[in-house]
Amino acid sequence: MECNSVALNKPGGLLAKDAISNREFAQFQQLIYDLAGITLGDHKKNLVVTRLACRLRHYSLNSFAEYYRLLMENAPAGELQVVVDQLTTNETHFFREPKHFRFIKTHLLDGRSSQEPLRCWSAVCSTGEEPYSLAMLLADSFGGDGDWTVLGSDINSNVLANACRGQYSISRQNEVPVRYLKQYCLRGVRSHQGTFLINNQLRQHVHFKQINLNGPLPNLGLFDLILLRNVLIYFSAETKRDVVLRVLSQLKPGGYLLVGHSETITGISDQLRLIKPSIYQRNDVNNIH
Repeated sequence: MECNSVALNKPGGLLAKDAISNREFAQFQQLIYDLAGITLGDHKKNLVVTRLACRLRHYSLNSFAEYYRLLMENAPAGELQVVVDQLTTNETHFFREPKHFRFIKTHLLDGRSSQEPLRCWSAVCSTGEEPYSLAMLLADSFGGDGDWTVLGSDINSNVLANACRGQYSISRQNEVPVRYLKQYCLRGVRSHQGTFLINNQLRQHVHFKQINLNGPLPNLGLFDLILLRNVLIYFSAETKRDVVLRVLSQLKPGGYLLVGHSETITGISDQLRLIKPSIYQRNDVNNIH
């Protein structure tokens, strides 16, 4: 669901910067913080307008104040999720930050038996490129019949639907190593021309679940590897700490937690030790306080 990016359909039209008052914008800042823990800076006012303008048109409303009142007093089923879907950022790529994938190959996969269970979690998976990249790496090491699984999760229901399909524009193929393209991807034909699809054998190892990291986590079990990359920058210091501690509770002793290269979680928990920038390991069970 996309919104037009310029103006609301109001008499005379309103430019994005004029369509929402400071008070109205503050209400939506608080709303997305309450729903998803995301802190929207004051420079994001135009983003709120352009992402939510279609919802005002959908309900024939004349102002963001009216839309906010609808959300607070009589929100239609699923409308709060629509707000989350519209206001969350979902930029991602296959094999983003290649140093991380080289680290995973060297420190987690090499020398590990294909019969030893391995569980990985892409905690903010967006449209699925990250978990599928990880799955290709695991399949390359352990084969399609190995005892390994990848969980991909996100708060945004729209991007999760795309991730489950596993179908991408052919323009993205340059992000994937050629031998992985040949082994794990299928080129679309006829009505699917111009796309490629992650093959079924790989997809059987990858599962997706809607999870809000800003609240209690469901029972997921423990993971050997968790990727929590390029999302903490959108959280306040307090929310970041809470999210990291929740995620850490799902990490096995000795397991690895990876964040984005521009992010740091040093000092949040003494259960984590820094291996190298953006890469942390949970202390083994004998060292956990």
